[in-house]
Amino acid sequence: MIGITLSNGSLRTAKCCSSGFSSSYPDRISHFGVKWHPVTRNRSSIQERKLSCPDGWNYKSRPVVSTRVGDGNSSGRNEALDIDENELLATRKALAEARARQEAVEKERDRLLEELARSEAKQRDYVDAIRHDKEMAISELEAAKSMFNQKLEQSVEERFNLESKLVLAKQDAIELAVQVEKLAEIAFQQATSHILEDVQLRVSAAETSAAEAAYQIEEQIRNATEGTIFSIIQQSKDALEKALAVAESAGDHTRKAMSAFTDDMSSVEHLTSIQSQNVKLQTVVNDLESQLLICKNEVERLKLDFETVSQRAVALENQANDAEKALHAFQESSRKTAIQQEQEINSLLEKMKKETAEKKRAASKAFKNELESIKAAIEAAKETSRSQEEAYMRRCDALQRSLKASEAASKMWRQRAELAEALLLNKTLSEGEDEDAIFVGSGGRINLLVDNDSQKWKLLSDGPRRDIPVWMARRINSICPKFPPRKTNISEVMASRFKSLQLPKPDEVWSIAQEKPKEGDILIEHVIEKEVIEKKRKSLERALQRKTIKWQRTPEETKLEPGTGTGREIVFQAFNWESWRRQWYLELAPKAADLSRSGVTAVWFPPPTESVAPQGYMPSDLYNLNSAYGSVDDLKHCIEEMHNQDLLALGDVVLNHRCAHKQSPNGVWNIFGGKLAWGPEAIVCDDPNFQGRGNPSSGDVFHAAPNIDHSQDFVRKDIKEWLNWLRNDIGFDGWRLDFVRGFSGGYVKEYIEASNPAFAIGEYWDSLAYEGGNLCYNQDAHRQRIVNWINATGGTSSAFDVTTKGILHSALHNQYWRLIDPQGKPSGVMGWWPSRAVTFLENHDTGSTQGHWPFPRDKLTQGYAYILTHPGTPVVFYDHFYDFGIRDIITELIEARRRGGIHCRSPVKILHANNDGYVAQVGDSVVMKLGHFDWNPSKEVYLDGTWQKFVDKGSDYQVWLRQ
Repeated sequence: MIGITLSNGSLRTAKCCSSGFSSSYPDRISHFGVKWHPVTRNRSSIQERKLSCPDGWNYKSRPVVSTRVGDGNSSGRNEALDIDENELLATRKALAEARARQEAVEKERDRLLEELARSEAKQRDYVDAIRHDKEMAISELEAAKSMFNQKLEQSVEERFNLESKLVLAKQDAIELAVQVEKLAEIAFQQATSHILEDVQLRVSAAETSAAEAAYQIEEQIRNATEGTIFSIIQQSKDALEKALAVAESAGDHTRKAMSAFTDDMSSVEHLTSIQSQNVKLQTVVNDLESQLLICKNEVERLKLDFETVSQRAVALENQANDAEKALHAFQESSRKTAIQQEQEINSLLEKMKKETAEKKRAASKAFKNELESIKAAIEAAKETSRSQEEAYMRRCDALQRSLKASEAASKMWRQRAELAEALLLNKTLSEGEDEDAIFVGSGGRINLLVDNDSQKWKLLSDGPRRDIPVWMARRINSICPKFPPRKTNISEVMASRFKSLQLPKPDEVWSIAQEKPKEGDILIEHVIEKEVIEKKRKSLERALQRKTIKWQRTPEETKLEPGTGTGREIVFQAFNWESWRRQWYLELAPKAADLSRSGVTAVWFPPPTESVAPQGYMPSDLYNLNSAYGSVDDLKHCIEEMHNQDLLALGDVVLNHRCAHKQSPNGVWNIFGGKLAWGPEAIVCDDPNFQGRGNPSSGDVFHAAPNIDHSQDFVRKDIKEWLNWLRNDIGFDGWRLDFVRGFSGGYVKEYIEASNPAFAIGEYWDSLAYEGGNLCYNQDAHRQRIVNWINATGGTSSAFDVTTKGILHSALHNQYWRLIDPQGKPSGVMGWWPSRAVTFLENHDTGSTQGHWPFPRDKLTQGYAYILTHPGTPVVFYDHFYDFGIRDIITELIEARRRGGIHCRSPVKILHANNDGYVAQVGDSVVMKLGHFDWNPSKEVYLDGTWQKFVDKGSDYQVWLRQ
């Protein structure tokens, strides 16, 4: 028998059951903080007591365990059972322990009440602080709103002012244009009127003078003619009268003589006199004839003078006609000049109108941009204030939840304390309770779980705050609540004194461990919102960074030269021979961040122009950048992504040849189209397939397409303009020059100086020297040809180190002695001009699907270990980085190059080079080894300092860095 003192002071007893429950019952009661002690009673009764919380706190009914023992009738309640002395001692001992425990419970209750008071005070302070923060946030939000309203009003006023100024400027421009037009018209009229009056006066004066001269000449001719004719007629009349008089007198004498002769035959003297008279008459007639001849001569002279005067009059008339024609020409030229001036004025007015419209559009655009920026700033401020307010609200909700939880906990502890006090004070149960049922409850946490406002349902509805780790889920699943034993048999359940509380199953309660985050979860939304704000902030920072500082590098790296770049470039060939089959620009753009993190500094793009071959190396229209790799907008987006990651974009430009668009009349494809519409004069004359009319080629001829004549001034001018267009409008930073053997390096120098690229690489491809099918050791002639071309460019361009690639093919097959020349230097272009040597292993021609000269697959890692730890500018091929599974190896070697401070001019000291391996010290901080022989820098006397092994690939290669 055991007894329990309840809160009403009554003493109840319970009989131990054989099911094993009574043996563990004290432990269960002590688990709930309930004090118990054994007593002696006659019979037991079981009743249910429903506890109610004080102060109006509503809680679910909590089952309480109570027992009493009796013999079944009321008369046996006062009878005490006989117990032995040992039981009495045990009962007293248990009573003493119960009293001690009661004191401990009281102390614990006092402590809990103090902690509750402190927690409530802290919660009040916390709530006050949150309210204060909320008020501050609201005031800041109001201030931001007022500032936004002020800025908005200012922007509206500025807009109105700008619009009014724009209207006034437009009116002023129109008035100015009208005044200019009027002034021009007046000036033109005045100028033309003066000129016309002057010309008319001159013409009238010329006409007057000509008329006067003609009249005078005609008068002179008429007077001279009339006088001469009158004198001739008068003289003729006089002569005729004299002749008639002489003839009459002669006739009279003749008649007289005849009469005398006939009559009396007068004497000879009379005949002689008559003959003398006849002679005199003949003399007179001769004189008259001579005078007549003189008059005729005078008439001829006058005719000649008349003809001269007529010719002069004709000349004057011609002069007048010329003057009239000149007048008409002057009038025509004046009219044309006036029309031209009018056209110029109209064009000037149109230009002014266009400029005014452009200024208006620019002003409106600037205003719109400013308004958008203000709106964006306002939206950002709103978003920030909203996020802050939501954060404050979430904090308030969390505090309220914690406050509710603490209140619930305090209520629970109060209820527990009351329960313990009731049990210890041995109060009597009310008589109306059921005596046949035992309710068992765990109290505390289970009530929190099954409560309607509990965290369980909130977690089940909103999801967990974060994914629960496996170890935590495993530990949660291993929790086994100490519930009463479950009855599996229905008859046992019906006969049992235990009643189920319908508690949730552990799997149901902890199923949140397997729940995924939901979109409606407050914390998830907050995280997403935070990520969005962080992305916006980073994008704004990048935009500001691009506007202020284009390239953020160390001072040593900011000096750019076309032949070397910064000297620390790592070039990545971002395509292969089959890349054109996909939308390559769209696939390449997302890889910019990955390439930047891997240590790449420059990205080599495929040829961007329209091409007859889809790979891009047979270009046609140079200004058409819609190629098989993507559109011009895709290209600009890809370049912009590279620039966002501080990567240089190198364009692959084909300057040696170009495919024609049309055929000539004789059927030869040598007529180019597009913006650069060249003809046969742009093609070299020694190209046998395309009938060029230019100068001979300055290099080797590429027979698949027309070779461009770079000696033509218009060709060089157009190419320079095109390169500058690619630089300024498209965004390329440098060039990879295709097939530079086809034209002189002097032209390359001119193009590079005109376009000013950050980095330039020339593809001077030449065959190495072989003897009996084996590679010759001495390749000086091969690398000398490459160095000669670099020298022809004035060092403005670097070149691919084809010599080093060819030597590595053989050297890595246990012929490492090939990597050192007789002077102790590297045997490629790297050994003679390292700053202009661009080292590589494969590209789209040698590897990929073409495979003209593939690098040995099993030696790729050794090859990259060599070029990435030596001077020059190394190139990483796309296929090796993304498709061959050696990306981590390449990234590790790039990191070793960066840590060792290796650049394109780093000195190389070759320590060993034989069949077993190769060892070289590059700079002051890096030592690398190729091959299987045993070597360690720490064992070498001539290598000072402490060396740490950074990369260890066994017999392939090893890299040490100086600490």
